Amino acid sequence: MKTPNKIILANLPTPVEQLLFRKRKFLIKRDDYLGTDFSGNKIRKLEYLLYNAKQKGTDIIFTCGGVQSNHCRATASAAARVGIKTKLFLWGEDSANADGNLFLDKMYGAEISFLNKKNYQNVNEIMGEEGERLNKKGKKVYIIPEGGSTTLGIMGYVSFIEELKKQIDLQNINGIFSAAGTGGTAAGMLAGAARNKINLKIFVVNVLYPKAKLKEKIMLLTEGVIAEYNLKCKLDESRLEIIDGYSKEGYKNISKNKVKLISDLAKETGMLLDHVYTGKAFNAYYDYFIRNGKGNKIMFLHTGGLFGAFSKRKKYLQSL
Repeated sequence: MKTPNKIILANLPTPVEQLLFRKRKFLIKRDDYLGTDFSGNKIRKLEYLLYNAKQKGTDIIFTCGGVQSNHCRATASAAARVGIKTKLFLWGEDSANADGNLFLDKMYGAEISFLNKKNYQNVNEIMGEEGERLNKKGKKVYIIPEGGSTTLGIMGYVSFIEELKKQIDLQNINGIFSAAGTGGTAAGMLAGAARNKINLKIFVVNVLYPKAKLKEKIMLLTEGVIAEYNLKCKLDESRLEIIDGYSKEGYKNISKNKVKLISDLAKETGMLLDHVYTGKAFNAYYDYFIRNGKGNKIMFLHTGGLFGAFSKRKKYLQSL
């Protein structure tokens, strides 16, 4: 295996906990504990991506996401830490009373370009064209796609499996359950499990892309990281299960019944979930595994998103 280098940003290892909710126990891996400013799964990817950016003498990083993107906030924060400027291309509108991740993007000094939904469909081309213009002016631009989901970035979740197997006996669990936006976290875990010859199933809830599109993205990324870094393992598609139907209200929204479950969880465990990723994923996890008492066999991965919850605080408070 050709192991790429990384910078150290995350507080590792993140803990594995057993929690009790509605008289049912479940296992959870707390990647929301990666760091206060850096909270969430994106930091594992950014450790590799920012090392690469620094090596290339990058002046400014371009990346993209929704107006409450955890990835964009994490990139702005981590890039500021290592002395690189950031420009974010956000799907949404500016606000004089910016909240949640958008507030933090501004605090970390990111330049922001706001795009409507139609323009955001061409965000990769927009970033590429602007990057070319700056490159011609002598500025080195490093472009990170949505979610940091590149073959280099997802090495963060290949190594995640190495970390996890030192914490618990992975023969005692059957799978890991998480939210999936661009699919990078799932792809890394699939590749990491295959490389370690661990028979884990990766369950993901699609919150952004249709089920078929997300599967295609995950498979391409997994195959890519195995080939590029010579992981010496084979991809088994049957180890991936995408659970559809938990984001019908749309990527940026969440239904009342899901918020009610999030509120109940917060009151019983002291743990808060966001409305885009972890909240929807936990609703599916509850339906599929906690209800029937299988929460100790399938581990929930908390991928962060705490700051985004503040942008929906009124909806959250209405559920109390």
